[in-house]
Amino acid sequence: MNTPPKKVEIVGDFLALLWPDSEEIIIDSQTLRKNSPSAEQSGERDIFGHLHGGSDQNNFNGVKLLSYERVGNYAVRLLFTDGHGSGIYSWELLRSLS
Repeated sequence: MNTPPKKVEIVGDFLALLWPDSEEIIIDSQTLRKNSPSAEQSGERDIFGHLHGGSDQNNFNGVKLLSYERVGNYAVRLLFTDGHGSGIYSWELLRSLS
């Protein structure tokens, strides 16, 4: 689903989203950081499908959300206390993480 949420908020250590169908989802900071879709965290594939880069770190205890910015009408970019801010989280990805 690519429909943007009606409302996006950071509430404590969580990202809260309210969708047009009135569904609410709340995702904790550590889950968001661990599942960052950035090349820095997830790596990136070359034209042959080989994965390069990425991080095997998956413990982000203590990492918190600082802010977010909307990216067009399809995603948000999240900034975390560990300095990470290159992941663009689509609405579809956020729903799947809830």
